[in-house]
Amino acid sequence: MRVLGKHIIAELYGCRSNILDDPVQLEKALVEAANRAKAKICGKLFYKFNPQGVTGFVLISESHISIHTWPEYNYCAIDIFTCGESTKPWLAYDYLISLLDPSNISVMEIGRGLKSQLRPIKVKKLKT
Repeated sequence: MRVLGKHIIAELYGCRSNILDDPVQLEKALVEAANRAKAKICGKLFYKFNPQGVTGFVLISESHISIHTWPEYNYCAIDIFTCGESTKPWLAYDYLISLLDPSNISVMEIGRGLKSQLRPIKVKKLKT
C-alpha cells in the first residue's frame, strides 16, 4: 500500500471540562498543535454550542485537525489528518494530550491511501 497520509483518531476521557467548553482556548490549542506538526494553516472555524460543547476545525494545507467536545462528560474526540512527509501529526497529538490532560485515551492511526488498512497504534489507560 502506498500511504498518502496519516490519520490519527483519538478518544479522550476525563479531560479538563473548563477547556472543553472554551472555544478561544481550543482554537489557540489547535493552532499551536498545527504549528508543532509543521503544518501550514489555511483557515479555522470554531462553534460554541448552547449550553455547552465546542466543535473546532483547523484547515491545514496537508488536511485538517479537528475537535468535538462534550464537557458534561469530560470527553472529546480529536482527528489529526496530515498528508505528505513533512508534517509530524504525532507532535500535534502530544501537545493536545498535554493540554487536555485526559485520564484515559484510545487512539489509532490509519494510513490513508490506496488500499489503506486500519492499524491500531495505542490504547492507553493513564489513570484509574
